[in-house]
Amino acid sequence: MDVDVRGTVAEGFEPVRDAFVRNFRELGEQGAAVAVYRDGRPVVDLWGGTESFDGGGTWERGTAQIVRSATKGVAAAVLLLLHQRGKLDLDAPVGAYWPEFKARGKEGALVRDLLAHRAGVPALDVPLTPAQAADPDFAAAAVAARTPAWEPGTDHGYHAQTYSWLTGELVRRVTGRSMGEWVASEVAGPLGLDLWVGLPPAEEGRVGRIGRIAAPEAPGGLKIRPRRNVAEAYADPDSLTQRAFGAITPSPDENDPAYRAAVLPASNGIATAASLARFYASLIGEVEGGVRLFTPETVELARGEVSAGADRVLVVNTRFGLGYMLHGGASPLLGAGSFGHPGRGGALGFADPESGVGFGYVTNGMNKGVTADPRAQGLVRVVRGLL
Repeated sequence: MDVDVRGTVAEGFEPVRDAFVRNFRELGEQGAAVAVYRDGRPVVDLWGGTESFDGGGTWERGTAQIVRSATKGVAAAVLLLLHQRGKLDLDAPVGAYWPEFKARGKEGALVRDLLAHRAGVPALDVPLTPAQAADPDFAAAAVAARTPAWEPGTDHGYHAQTYSWLTGELVRRVTGRSMGEWVASEVAGPLGLDLWVGLPPAEEGRVGRIGRIAAPEAPGGLKIRPRRNVAEAYADPDSLTQRAFGAITPSPDENDPAYRAAVLPASNGIATAASLARFYASLIGEVEGGVRLFTPETVELARGEVSAGADRVLVVNTRFGLGYMLHGGASPLLGAGSFGHPGRGGALGFADPESGVGFGYVTNGMNKGVTADPRAQGLVRVVRGLL
């Protein structure tokens, strides 16, 4: 596919543009953007293709997309910022802030367990409809009533959908505001980001349509065919894997304005690549405009390993800090100290404190992979080679 790639790259980062163009020519990319910050300043800001996965419109500088689970990195930042400000104790039981959560053996679940996917509630007894999932009171009550799949704090498994209601309810209990309101006033506003958890109706026209694409694998790159046991877990309707990802059933229409307006911090954040990169850059250092979100101590909380090994939901080895995936085989980032979060099907955002890099990639074409999309990984490899 020939594509008009627009934007800018700083001297020395030209190979990122070449890799971005290859995604369109070789990997079925339809519309996407990539951005990189280095030491608080933008060095890559590129976009191209169509606004819609099925060929409609033109991707413009300000085009935003749903980033799916890359939203989890924003949600984690909110909880860590509340801790940084003395409003939230990571070692306190979740029930200290949310008494109803203490039911059915979850009394010992700590706030840090919730962040690191150790709370034991990745699935629900009965899935929520999209309307129920968007109702914070109903969804929080459903999670609070759940018997844990394992003793909280003793193991980890990816809370694919329930992370929305776990983090969202904790923020509501501590601040009296929704996650979306807090992000708008305390994160997106100060940083000037095009990033929302709960899209305002006035911004609807800026968001492209996402959908599944049939894309080849990158020659010599990461394979997205899962191992047999992983494929079986996703195919078994009774597996914890399938039940975790199916906690909202039927699957919502991600292009529906009602879904985009809901506040679902696990799955429906909307952002531009430039804003995702700027967000991560602000976690590890001061960005243009003088804003820095995390102290060095909070950075260490974000990237310090808390969960590692066989993931009960993803059925591969994963590594998590407090709310963030860490560099590893399941989700390769820039280096050993990197922390961030992918979105199922494509999106990726992360920070690398050692190199001062904040990275953001968003796309409208969803692949079948969960944590390591070949298009994003090709871009990451190039950036790694330039540093």
